[in-house]
Amino acid sequence: MWIAVVVAALLIALAIYEYRLRKPDQLVLYEADGKIRLRGGAFYPRHFSLALPGTTHQIELKIEGAARGSVQIRTALVVTVAPSRDNLESLVRVGGWKRDAVVKAAKEFETVIQGIVKEYTEKYVIEELSSEKLGGHLTAGITARAPQFGLELVSLTVQSVDPADPEIAEAMRRRESARILEQTELLNQQARVAAARAKIEADEQIALSEHELEIKKYDLRRSELEQEAILAEKRTEDELKRSRMKLAFEGEELALLKSSPELLLLSPQAARLAEASQNLKNARTIVSLWSPDAERESKLSAMFQRFLELAMEGGVKKQLPGEGKREGS
Repeated sequence: MWIAVVVAALLIALAIYEYRLRKPDQLVLYEADGKIRLRGGAFYPRHFSLALPGTTHQIELKIEGAARGSVQIRTALVVTVAPSRDNLESLVRVGGWKRDAVVKAAKEFETVIQGIVKEYTEKYVIEELSSEKLGGHLTAGITARAPQFGLELVSLTVQSVDPADPEIAEAMRRRESARILEQTELLNQQARVAAARAKIEADEQIALSEHELEIKKYDLRRSELEQEAILAEKRTEDELKRSRMKLAFEGEELALLKSSPELLLLSPQAARLAEASQNLKNARTIVSLWSPDAERESKLSAMFQRFLELAMEGGVKKQLPGEGKREGS
């Protein structure tokens, strides 16, 4: 009984001593059938496993190199790597079966990064080198080479690519400043040109709109004049029609008076003349029925005038004998 209790206690103590709780940021490795595998349980035996930190590791490098033409340059970059779950055997092969395997593999990987940087910079002159181009080239190269070291690339930042000679660096800074100023001035001039072009286009649009407005006004005025011409023509036609009707009426009246001259006595002019002759017996009444500018050759006026002269002469002859008798008595 006591032996069983002691054995159980020893087993519990051994389990407590041997097994550890796996942390969320740990990768627990073990070997089975000659292959490195990853444990997935919450507990693991510490003497039969390797617990590696699964966090990232940062590499800061300042690389001395040369551009084409043997111009010395200095490159500063920061690379962040992490252990690759798909390449654990490569990680153990490079870093060993140790807790700092990731750090050791990253240290070995620095040599590869330096080689990639130097290989790239030697192909270009210093003016053609830039952080963006170098960063793109390094990202492609490191991504392809990192699995060989059991690592994966998390991030890459090229901080600077500068000449090692201060005079060359100062000359490049001045040239870059001049280029920026030139581009700024060019942009300013382009802005002025664009503003002038926009103003010209606006003036053209305004002129075109005014021209279209004038055309519309001209069309409206022409339509108005056409309507007025039509109305004037209509009025003229009406006046001509009335004048023809009046002339026709006067022609009929003239024909009637020509055929019957005695009808002249029925005219208002003859009635007024007779009334005047009765009121003024001893006066010689001269009545002008036409204006001095009237057409004297009118047949109707000549006929009426002759009729009045005959009537006046007859009246005078009738009055003269009576007056002689009064004077003799």
